[in-house]
Amino acid sequence: MQLIDFLMEIDFEKHGGLVPVVVQDVKTRVVLMVAFMNKEALQTTLDSGKVTFFSRTKGRLWTKGESSGHFLMLKEIIQDCDNDSLLIKAEPIGPTCHTGADTCFNESNNDSIAFIRSLSKTIKDRKIQPNDTSYTASLFKRGINKVAQKVGEEAIELVIEAKDNNKELFLGEAADLLYHYLVLLEAKDYSLEEVVKVLESRNKK
Repeated sequence: MQLIDFLMEIDFEKHGGLVPVVVQDVKTRVVLMVAFMNKEALQTTLDSGKVTFFSRTKGRLWTKGESSGHFLMLKEIIQDCDNDSLLIKAEPIGPTCHTGADTCFNESNNDSIAFIRSLSKTIKDRKIQPNDTSYTASLFKRGINKVAQKVGEEAIELVIEAKDNNKELFLGEAADLLYHYLVLLEAKDYSLEEVVKVLESRNKK
């Protein structure tokens, strides 16, 4: 892969041939680390799909995870408004910091809400590219009425379980309802973010 057009605008000379790079987990959006790239490191990252930096202490290219196996798999690159720094969104394979911590800022990178975003994306993919073995795709195939009916059925089952004290059954029904609710949103071409915005607007009143 060659440097794509908008990346050709990056001002490497402003910092002596290097640009600072912020690496963010593509799913949780937690900042994992900060390092530097030169043009060669950027090209290597694009070619390999593994985030590669220029190590100022070693004086060479350095692929994160080259010794530990804890690679950062490239998902997206964004340049800032001044064209002199980069934001890289990546999928970390294991902890990012050499100390064994999730991030170089000693923060936890566990975010269960990130799974909801990932699940919503999977649901959208099943709608766009259905296959015969996918339950989600079968719901879309049966139409909006069936999807809405399933949400109603799951809501009733959750209410029934709420009257008892079986945590496992209650959480199972809650998960079923949430999943089918996400399918309904996608069937209507709405997003969970739009629902959150409504909640946010109500919270300001």
